[in-house]
Amino acid sequence: MPREVVRRRRYGGRVWHPSLGPGPLPRVLTLLALALMTVVWLVPFGWGVDTSFKTEVDASASGVDWIPKAGFTLDAYRTIFGQGNLPVWAVNSVVIAVCVTAITVAISAMAAYAFSRTLFRGRRVLFAVTVASIMVPPQILIVPLFRQMLAMNLVDTYAAVILPQVVAPAMVFILKKFFDGIPRELEEAARIDGAGSFRVFWSVVLPLSRPILAAVAIFVFINTWNNFLWPFISTSDPQLMTLPVGLSTVKDSTGLRNAQESAASILGSIPLLIVFMLFQRQIVKSVATTGLGGQ
Repeated sequence: MPREVVRRRRYGGRVWHPSLGPGPLPRVLTLLALALMTVVWLVPFGWGVDTSFKTEVDASASGVDWIPKAGFTLDAYRTIFGQGNLPVWAVNSVVIAVCVTAITVAISAMAAYAFSRTLFRGRRVLFAVTVASIMVPPQILIVPLFRQMLAMNLVDTYAAVILPQVVAPAMVFILKKFFDGIPRELEEAARIDGAGSFRVFWSVVLPLSRPILAAVAIFVFINTWNNFLWPFISTSDPQLMTLPVGLSTVKDSTGLRNAQESAASILGSIPLLIVFMLFQRQIVKSVATTGLGGQ
């Protein structure tokens, strides 16, 4: 008998969600809470968009005025596009984010599979160190990484921005937890057919891990795109600046301007909003699969 019919009979015809309880009230309260959270997020974002189309006088005025007295204008965007080199910065951000994402996913997947399926001496200690390194603040590693880039003559190159960002212990942990849930019988069947370890990893494990790999790639891409500190420290050439770093130079050259600040933030967030809207299903699925949602 379908579960829906069982629920209707058990609760006198009322439909209920197994995680919310019987009756429509829990569902209504949940929807109201989600609507409230949406408003809480959208109001500051809407205020930032509104401020970016104001003049600097209206943007700096006290009070909350959604409709500026001088009307809406594109002056902030014209200033950013006129003084900055947005096409170059955008290309640099895309190249760096894509390279970091590809390398990080490849390294993390291989490391996670080794921890999940390979038995070797010191495996538990090494995995414990990997997990513990998640708690190390990235700011502590800035000076050692920069001295390493100096020693390797990589400062002011793409490699200096990309290589220190490809180590992601958190992604190794997430992928390892997912690989632990893949039935070993599938791999054993492939080994009986003569497949080696890498063949099993490439032809069996990775195809089954596409949702989690996509989610990890999204997380890494977003984090790399938003990263300001390391690209700012590792490069001084304007032709190698990423979008967050380049936009900060435009704002600093004209002082603190609220309208330009908002316009720069909006321009930097548009690609991430597009990525999230296109791949939000993979993000939600990865959270449910890895147990990061409190399950």
